[in-house]
Amino acid sequence: MTDGYLRRIGTLVREARVRRGFTTQDLAERVGMTGTDIEQIEAGDHDLSLDVLAALGKELEAEFVSMGHSGPQHLRIEGGRRLAGSIEVRTSKNAAVATLCASLLNKGTTTLRNLAKIEEVNRILEVLSSIGVRTEWVDGGNDLRITPPATIDLASMDEAAAKRTRTIIMFLGPLLHEFDDFSLPYAGGCDLGTRTVEPHLIALRHFGLAVEATQGAYQAEVSPDTWPRRAIVLTERGDTVTENVLMAAARYEGETVIRNASPNYMVQDLCFFLQELGVEVDGIGTTTLTVRGVREIDRDVEYSPSEDPIEAMSLLAAGVVTKSEITIKRVPIEFMEIELATLETMGMRYTLSEEYLSGNGKTRLVDLTHVPGPLTAPRDKIHPLPFPGLNIDNLPFFALIAATAEGTTMIHDWVYENRAIYLTELTRVGGNVQLLDPHRVMISGPTRWRPAEVVCPPALRPAVVVLLAMLAAPGTSVLRNVYVINRGYEDLAERLTALGAGVSTFRDI
Repeated sequence: MTDGYLRRIGTLVREARVRRGFTTQDLAERVGMTGTDIEQIEAGDHDLSLDVLAALGKELEAEFVSMGHSGPQHLRIEGGRRLAGSIEVRTSKNAAVATLCASLLNKGTTTLRNLAKIEEVNRILEVLSSIGVRTEWVDGGNDLRITPPATIDLASMDEAAAKRTRTIIMFLGPLLHEFDDFSLPYAGGCDLGTRTVEPHLIALRHFGLAVEATQGAYQAEVSPDTWPRRAIVLTERGDTVTENVLMAAARYEGETVIRNASPNYMVQDLCFFLQELGVEVDGIGTTTLTVRGVREIDRDVEYSPSEDPIEAMSLLAAGVVTKSEITIKRVPIEFMEIELATLETMGMRYTLSEEYLSGNGKTRLVDLTHVPGPLTAPRDKIHPLPFPGLNIDNLPFFALIAATAEGTTMIHDWVYENRAIYLTELTRVGGNVQLLDPHRVMISGPTRWRPAEVVCPPALRPAVVVLLAMLAAPGTSVLRNVYVINRGYEDLAERLTALGAGVSTFRDI
């Protein structure tokens, strides 16, 4: 094998090992090699036989002998098919990343039940593994067990993985309890324009954290014995900034009051998880949170993140655009009520089951059946608001639904500088989308969808919008480089195919 192939296979081995929660020594023992051998394989510095590749593939549940396997993944969509049947909503991407970061607060073992197996989670696991945290998929690979090291080794952080996720900014809250000074790489994630971290830094100053941005990293210093002397008022009602402050407050023994806090679904999940850790949190679901923390947390805990309302909205949009009757199970109704009320004004029909509880024992779920029928454009523009308003991440799916409706709809995405621009990709598959400015688009329908080959937009939700539009376009479409979709959705192609869609994955050879 050439050095280039060895390096590519080494990267695949390392990624598969991290997903399985193995250390290099764990893997070495399973395949009869040494830890040094595995390190050399992952670095591309070790000769490989087919027998060794087969043994690695078996233990890691991965296929390495495949032409082009390490290249970008694409989707081929045979559109124009009606969907039928039922599909369950998976657990929340954003709750997963919040609880993974919060596990750093705990010196005991944390087990997260039915955690979303998505690329965003994989990147965080790579970061956690690199700093000494042991992670292992257990109980058939559905649950993740997290065991912290005696000492976190920040100097060994996998910066490449850290830079591919904005979640790294949420390490600030937990780490300020562990270090007097530390460094974190700049946060990445979706390309949604400038997303300032200033609200995080302003809020965390109450806990003695000072951060300077230098040379592609955040340099943090923590002043000892600096704690909140008054209520912390967030300068924006952001989800991640609220989570960061919650994690900072979790290990402060005094009382922290957070005003203008986000009451959104992932924040509630984090609050429920912190309660499992012994932290008192009052006001969950409101904009004022009161936290009474614990200086040292050392508990073996289990927690089940709740279901993802954004995935629920995605699946509902799939039913609308394909004019299909499908049942979406385990919908977190509290975080979909405004969306459904808005869709009712457009003429959408649906039925709901009786409510039941998620695995966390808190979040209310229903089964929702979409009844296909004609839609009309709403009289007013559609725009997001902080919870309990229409969720900002659900807004792109209203663009898709508006394209199926009779009339013209304005979509106003006032939060992000350029996400609305990505919605113009719908024109590639037949949509009538007029960009008014970086925040607003006018969409006219109904649309006669047509197949196309499109490179995936670099933002998660607009990328899924294009995929769902392709489901409705008669003929063969290709959506290229779908990593951004895999960041937030688990096995989406396979699950849509189970409903009758024609979606298959492939890579270039």
